[in-house]
Amino acid sequence: MLPEISLGLWHNFGHVDQLENSANILKLAFDNGITHFDLANNYGPPPGSAEENFGKLLERDFRGYRDEMIISTKAGYTMWDGPYGDWGSKKYLISSLDQSLKRMNMEYVDIFYHHRPDPETPLEETMHTLDLVVRQGKALYVGISNYSADEAAKAIQILKELGTPCLIHQPKYSMYERWVEGGLLDLLGKEGVGCIPFSPLAQGLLTDKYLNGIPIDSRAAKAHGALQENQITEEKVSQLKKLNSIAEGRGQKLAQMALSWILKDDRITSVLVGASKPEQLADSLKSLESTSFSKEELSQIEEILANA
Repeated sequence: MLPEISLGLWHNFGHVDQLENSANILKLAFDNGITHFDLANNYGPPPGSAEENFGKLLERDFRGYRDEMIISTKAGYTMWDGPYGDWGSKKYLISSLDQSLKRMNMEYVDIFYHHRPDPETPLEETMHTLDLVVRQGKALYVGISNYSADEAAKAIQILKELGTPCLIHQPKYSMYERWVEGGLLDLLGKEGVGCIPFSPLAQGLLTDKYLNGIPIDSRAAKAHGALQENQITEEKVSQLKKLNSIAEGRGQKLAQMALSWILKDDRITSVLVGASKPEQLADSLKSLESTSFSKEELSQIEEILANA
């Protein structure tokens, strides 16, 4: 159902002044077989602006193509102030999805995710709400994100009993973030639930961007963000250079190999990539040209990663 590469419409899609650039990225994606576009209520800044801008471009450039597109959104992180603007209560999820649909000027989304587990709201309430939005016609399918293997097992079982199966799980997964290999992938494979990893390039670390220092315009050069300058150590750079050498031997860039490495697993349905300009997306698409690895390549990669 999902293409091997999916496009995450994250924070760069929240900038109105970059609307035409975003439009070019969307057009390139669609013209190259990417039909899945992934959003969340809080993507911005400000929260909601990515959905709003996507809705504008959907109406302007993709009118008539809605039935060829899989559009997903999520709720679970802070969206508005007050007791019902976060987490996983029925009140929050219903209100958030209604707002998302209004921002995108859509009658339904294809996939609605609960974005993260809620330690306070009973899991039954959250899953019953996902079931409800499908029965209301506001979503065709539902999924979960950032759930551990144990949490996911419970959620999958509840949804199965309700008659609205969990379609897909969206975890963080990359060469540097491998917790999903500790039971989650096995669970998803056993239950027939799809898996679509986000942050497959480790916030840009698994690219050639940091092989020769920290560029001024990079994420690591900014004071705030998931990737900080102190993470780009000499040891890390040395490791990245070794991985890059393997990629070059495969005829790939490091980022392309990192995506191919994830897609080699049959339990992976699709992988989410982001792009701030069309050229980045074009590069990511080339990862599909080689998603198989020799035993020697995999062994070399594991040896390098083991010495992180």
